[in-house]
Amino acid sequence: MDNNIRNFVIIAHIDHGKSTLADRFLELTGTVEKRRMREQFLDTMALERERGITIKMAPVRMGWQGYTFNLIDTPGHVDFTYEVSRALAAVEGAILLVDATQGIQAQTLANFQLAQKEGLVVIPAINKIDLPSAEIVRTEAEFVSLLGALPEDIYKISAKTGEGVEELLRAVIKKVPPPQNKNEEMLRALIFDSHFDPYQGVIAYVRIREGFVKKGERIFFLATNSTAEILETGVFMPERVPKNMLSAGEIGFLATGVKETERVRVGDTIAKNKSADSLTGYREPQAVVFASIFPENQDDYEPLRESLKKLKLNDAALTFEPEESGALGRGMRSGFLGVLHMEIVAERLRREYGLKVVFTNPSVAFRVKTKSSEDFIYSAAKMPQPHEIEWVKEPWVRVEVITPKEYLGTFGSLVSEKSGKISDTSNLAGERLLFKFEAPLREIIVDFYDKLKSVSQGFASMSYEIIDYRPADLVRMEILVAGQNQPALAEIVPRGKVYFTARERVQKLKELLPRELFAVAIQAEVEGRIIARETVPALKKDVTGYLYGGDRTRKMKLWKKQQKGKKKLKSRGRVEIPPEIFLKLLKK
Repeated sequence: MDNNIRNFVIIAHIDHGKSTLADRFLELTGTVEKRRMREQFLDTMALERERGITIKMAPVRMGWQGYTFNLIDTPGHVDFTYEVSRALAAVEGAILLVDATQGIQAQTLANFQLAQKEGLVVIPAINKIDLPSAEIVRTEAEFVSLLGALPEDIYKISAKTGEGVEELLRAVIKKVPPPQNKNEEMLRALIFDSHFDPYQGVIAYVRIREGFVKKGERIFFLATNSTAEILETGVFMPERVPKNMLSAGEIGFLATGVKETERVRVGDTIAKNKSADSLTGYREPQAVVFASIFPENQDDYEPLRESLKKLKLNDAALTFEPEESGALGRGMRSGFLGVLHMEIVAERLRREYGLKVVFTNPSVAFRVKTKSSEDFIYSAAKMPQPHEIEWVKEPWVRVEVITPKEYLGTFGSLVSEKSGKISDTSNLAGERLLFKFEAPLREIIVDFYDKLKSVSQGFASMSYEIIDYRPADLVRMEILVAGQNQPALAEIVPRGKVYFTARERVQKLKELLPRELFAVAIQAEVEGRIIARETVPALKKDVTGYLYGGDRTRKMKLWKKQQKGKKKLKSRGRVEIPPEIFLKLLKK
C-alpha cells in the first residue's frame, strides 16, 4: 500500500477559479510541458471553452516531491451538483475555493455540505487575493462564521499568479489522509465516470478501494451482473497513459471492451468475485426537469437512442425512456438536473452526434389523481382532461440565496413573483444576507437563476433541494400555429397566471418564428377556448416590380393572382418550426 498517494478534488461556486488553480498545480508538478500549457487545460470540451464553465469533471494524476496526487476538477453550476457528488465519493480530501471578491456563495455551502457527508477533509482557500477589489478579511470572517474554519487553517492564494499555490499543495500532503486498503487480495473498485470508445468499448473511470487489477483479468460488474475482460489499465496524465496495474488508492481507467453501454453503470462496484459486497454511500441522480426529445426525421430514432446511451456513460445524471407521440412520432422522454443541463445535452447531441432533434417544453413531474388512478405526469401532452382530474400536486423546493443587503427589496419582489414564501433570513459576515424560502419547482427551474442574477447585478447566488409535493390549481395550455396544434409547445401553467403566460408565449413565438409567404396565426388555447393570439405577417413580394407605365389594371390582375396564391398556401401550407425555436423559448 502506497502511503504517498493523496486523492482530492477542487470544489467551488461557478467562476471562483477551480480550473485556473488546476492549471497551476499542473505547472508546479510538471505534469504538462510549458509549451503545451493553455488556460483551463482540463476543460477539453469545446462547449466548456465557449461558455467559460466546467461541465465535466476531469481527473488527472500528478507527481511531486515523492508524492502522487490524484486530482479531480469539478463543475460549479447548481445543475451539475451530481458530477460533484460522484467526484467526492472517489477521494479523501477537498480544497474548498472561494473568490475573495465575491465571498461564500450558496453553491459553496451546498458543496461543503456534500463534502462533510462523505467525511472528507476540507481545506479552505481564498482565491484572487491579487485583485484590488479582493475583500480578504470579510471572506475569512465568512469562512469562520459559516463553515467553522479556524483563521490559521485558511489558505490565501492567487490561482492566476501562482501565489500561495505551493503552500496549498503542501497542505494537501499534510492534511489529506492517504487511502486505506482493508483487503489486499479482493478487488473492489468504484466507477465514478465513463465514456465510450469505438475501439475499446466502455472506458470506466475507477477508484480502486481494495486489491488490484491488471490487464487481461476478468472482472464483474456487481449491479448489472455482467462480466468483461480488461483490455487496458492506465491513469490520466491528463491524457490516458497505459499502466500495467492499478492498486488500492489509485484513480485511473479500465478499458472494458464492453460495447453494450447499459452493462456499465456509474456508481457500480467492480470486483473479481461475484460474491463481493458492493461499495456503499453512492446515491442515484434525481431528475427535476423533464422534456421529450424527438428526431426531426423519424429515420434518426435509432441513432438518437444509441447516442443517448453513449451520452449517458459520460453524463450519468441523464435519464431517458422511449415515448410515442401522435404528432411527433417516436422519441425519448428524458430527465435532467436543470435547464442548463438540458441545453448542454441538446448541444452535445447536435455537435458530437450530428442529430437534428426537437425538445418539448421542459416540465416538472406532477402527481395527478384521476377517477381511476394516481400517477406521475411528466409532460403537458399526457395531462388528463379537466373533467377526469380529482387533484394535482406539484413539487416544492427549499431555496437558499445569498445576496447583498442593498438588493433586499428587489429580491423580495422576485420571490413573490415566483409564488415563494420566505422562511428564514440571517446575516452573514459583512453586508450580505442568507435567505431561505420555499417555492414551486416549476417557478425555479426555467429562469429564476437568470432573474436573480439580473436583479442583484450578478452578486447573488442560489442552491435548492426538493422537499415535498403540494396541491396546485393547474391547467394545460396548448399552442396552435397556423391552426395546427403543436404538442411540443404545450405547457402546464397555474390557472391564475394562464392569461399572462399565454400572452407572453404567443408574443415570443411571433418574434422567433420565420415569416412565411402567408400570414401565420399563433394562438394559445386553454380548455377549448382561445385566450391569446398573434399573427406573423406574410412576406411581401413585389410581383409588379418589372412593370413600367401602361394601364393600372395590369398591376391589379397580378395583385389578385398573388392574393389567390396566398390563400391557397394558407389552406394547404404547413409551418415547420425550427428546432432552435424550442430552446430559445426557454430564454424568457
